[in-house]
Formats: sequence, C-alpha cells, structure tokens
Amino acid sequence: MRITKYTHACVRIEHEGRTLVVDPGVWSEPAALDGADAVLVTHEHADHVDVLRLAALGVPVFAPAGADVPRLAVRPVAPDEEFDAAGFRVRAVGGRHAPIHGGLPDCPNLGYLVDDALYHPGDALHVPGRPVETLLVPAQGSWLKTGEAIDFVRAVRPERAFAIHDGQLNERGLASVNGWLAEESGTRYRYVRPGESL
Repeated sequence: MRITKYTHACVRIEHEGRTLVVDPGVWSEPAALDGADAVLVTHEHADHVDVLRLAALGVPVFAPAGADVPRLAVRPVAPDEEFDAAGFRVRAVGGRHAPIHGGLPDCPNLGYLVDDALYHPGDALHVPGRPVETLLVPAQGSWLKTGEAIDFVRAVRPERAFAIHDGQLNERGLASVNGWLAEESGTRYRYVRPGESL
C-alpha cells in the first residue's frame, strides 16, 4: 500500500492500480484526486471536503450519514459500518466531531480503517478497537491538545504513526509537535511532508 500525504488532512492511498483519497479539503492540492476511484470524507468541514472539486470528479464519495455537504451526491455511512470503496475494505469508526470551545460545531465525524491497516480518524480521537499498522494522528486543531494526540497514539498502539491535520502549523509549531510525538507516543513516529509517500 502506497500512502501519499497532501496538505492538512488529505491522504491518497494506492494499491494494485486502485486509488482511494481521504479528506481532500480546500487546502489540499488538486493532484491528490488525479485518477481517484473513490473518496472518503470524515466530516463536513471545508478543510476536509472541497465540495466543488468533488462534485466535478464523478467518483463515489462516502461521507457520514447526516453530514451537510450540499451539491454533492454522497453515499451515507453509519458508525461501525463496513463497506467497499475502490476495492479497499473500509470500516467506519466513531460518530461525532471532537468538541470545540462552546461545544460548536457539532457534526457527524467518522474515522476510516482501511484494509485493517491504515486509520484516518478525521477530527476526533475515536480508538478503532482493532490493531492498526499505520495511524494518521491529528497534530493540531482548535479541538485538540498535544497531550491528547499523544494519549491517542498510546491508546491505539499502532506500529507507526504519521501526522495529519497540520495545515495551520508553521515550522516552529511543527517542530514542537513532532518532537513531542516522537519522544512520548511510544511508537515509531515520523513527520511526512505534503507530497511525500510512505
């Protein structure tokens, strides 16, 4: 499985000629969607879903049931549902977006466990309850503390972890978050720059 990180929370997964893209938001590069066979959207916020770009793409788009994504035909997904997307086995995890100050915004959020190997949690820290080889860990958000990200990695216990949700961090902030995750998470952690593949 080849994993390519794009800006912020967008990740492209390729295997045996199939391409699945997770969370192509307004900050991610258009190239992330080149040749995509299907798209997974964790929740309705624009940093995770670029509605106009996806509407023009014409491939299946999977999103949480109840997500507000106007002008986009989506296949609604329920928590704990298992389904096929572009030939990948996917299990939906979670249910709601992590709370932000004042409890807003509250919206559906699903993490996706792909082929029982890669887990993208979106904007929440739901533990998938199954072994995970590769964890994509949110590095920054208005809903997140660094200590929570570290505890999340420890709870999931992946073989390796890589940061996502980092589009609002400058180099100094990235260095700090990466240092904490590398030293304290208890797993093999490495920062992957946008455009870099694993």
